[in-house]
Amino acid sequence: MLHRWDSLAPVDNRASSIYNYHMPRLPMPPGTLAMLVLRVLRTGPLHGYAIAQRIRSLSESVLEAEEGTLYPTLQRMLLEGWVTAEAGVSETGRRVRFYTLTRDGRKQLKREIAEYEQASAAIQAILRLA
Repeated sequence: MLHRWDSLAPVDNRASSIYNYHMPRLPMPPGTLAMLVLRVLRTGPLHGYAIAQRIRSLSESVLEAEEGTLYPTLQRMLLEGWVTAEAGVSETGRRVRFYTLTRDGRKQLKREIAEYEQASAAIQAILRLA
């Protein structure tokens, strides 16, 4: 049985949601969770579960922000001043914390994206040239 990563063929991003449901989940690449959370929060405040759902949705169910890493990351981001948190009620009536990106968080997002792009380009160069 061939898996998605066994083929060098391009992935069709227009695949149905049924197909995406069966795609293998990959571990979150080290160092990317904070960047992805910051990017997701750029569109507006979200609570933790909604952040995780948005990451899963945008990655077509390939990446998943696990609860055990998401909430410690959000806590660290609060301490760094990259996000603020405010108590609220979710769509389902549960008490939650809504996280909002700060000015420092926007600056950090730019730094993290630049570093990620630089590392990704270096990896791509090695894959092409080695």
